[in-house]
Amino acid sequence: MKISLHFEQWPTVTPFRIAGRVYEKFESLNVEISDGTNVGRGEAHGVHYLGETPSSMMAQIEAIYADVMKGIDRTDLARLLPPGGARNALDSALWDLEAKRAGRTIWELTEVVAKPLETVFTIGLESTADKMAEKADAARAYGLLKVKLDGNLPVERIRAIRTARPDARIVVDVNQGWTFPQLRAVAPVMADLGVLMIEQPLPRGADHELENYRSPVRLCADESCLHLGELGEAASRYQMINIKLDKTGGLSHALELASEARARGLGIMVGCMGGTSLAVAPAFVIGCVSDLVDIDGPLLQKCDRVPGLLYEGGRVSVFGPDVWG
Repeated sequence: MKISLHFEQWPTVTPFRIAGRVYEKFESLNVEISDGTNVGRGEAHGVHYLGETPSSMMAQIEAIYADVMKGIDRTDLARLLPPGGARNALDSALWDLEAKRAGRTIWELTEVVAKPLETVFTIGLESTADKMAEKADAARAYGLLKVKLDGNLPVERIRAIRTARPDARIVVDVNQGWTFPQLRAVAPVMADLGVLMIEQPLPRGADHELENYRSPVRLCADESCLHLGELGEAASRYQMINIKLDKTGGLSHALELASEARARGLGIMVGCMGGTSLAVAPAFVIGCVSDLVDIDGPLLQKCDRVPGLLYEGGRVSVFGPDVWG
């Protein structure tokens, strides 16, 4: 087996702002694994709030380079690396390689039923509510909007967007930006404005007060549920979880997490850390068993890989092995 690692940068269409962070480009670690005939590819962006970077992910993979060269499968990988971006990049490449070797698609390998998906289109944070409303108005091709918020004037921002887009279905993502008192004050107003879900309102590790709170809007754990080991605690505080492959360490563990979340009666969202179609295609598989899909990473960039996923407004078509898997 041979392995190749390299970094990539993909500029955003405009600066993409979330609570506490601005992206002008998405930086990734890309992995290729070859058996001499077939090549499997994977892309990961890492979990930034855990300190992961393309360089740190590369170092993790280099530490098990000898194991990969000998030939490992996805079970070996789960033993060698913890959940995170490095394992995701390798796991994705191993799925892709397995599909190519077997002459089978990812749909056949996972037995997930493929179907077109509707993704959210994300409205990033802007300096004023009016600017966010302008962005929402310009996104009329998308019926489902995900709005980034922080602790500054969240109601005013959603009210402006609702005025501009009375037709839109809206979910919001706070990226750990509220306090519990603010959530209690804001959530009823969000419900009145037709917000369908609030994602990660409180900081990771500081959301215990949600255990006895009945929110008028569904709450979704993102930063508070990285993998299966954190699902039990998240299930006592949230009604949904956002599964991201950079958090779970790849599609393999994401499928396990989705199955257990369903068994616990939780809703499922699939998300991404940005990225090209190569990063998003494995997440698409989880999207086929999810209630809410956020795989608009390629739409936030100035360009994408060719071939890539086909987006028509918010509709994403089923992909074939020329894209991945």
